[in-house]
Amino acid sequence: MEDELWELIEPLLPPWPRKAPGPRPVDDRRCLQGILYVLYNDVSWQLLPLELGFGSGQTCWRRLGRWHEAGVFETLHRILLVELHAADALDWTRACVDAFHIRAKKGARRPARHRSTAGRRAVNTI
Repeated sequence: MEDELWELIEPLLPPWPRKAPGPRPVDDRRCLQGILYVLYNDVSWQLLPLELGFGSGQTCWRRLGRWHEAGVFETLHRILLVELHAADALDWTRACVDAFHIRAKKGARRPARHRSTAGRRAVNTI
């Protein structure tokens, strides 16, 4: 990972708890490299090679969850979009809006309910 990218990411990471149980944690930068390795190479967390020095797959997986809960990746995404837009490096003509990211209109009508087509027992059976 390039130093410029790490300089953007490092301040976003939550501090490690002082009284964390277990051995000293893997360095955040190395752990992020392990996460990127797993995602880029499409391997399972259990297959992350320990000899690469990224820590275990489980360590990287837990750290990914912790950072996700802290909103690190959302914030990083916004920062990168701002920087790329400022550098005129985004092609907005190819943008795609996903309903997951857009709130539904308040007060909009809900679709009508449909009757179930599931089979039911006949009324005259015991």
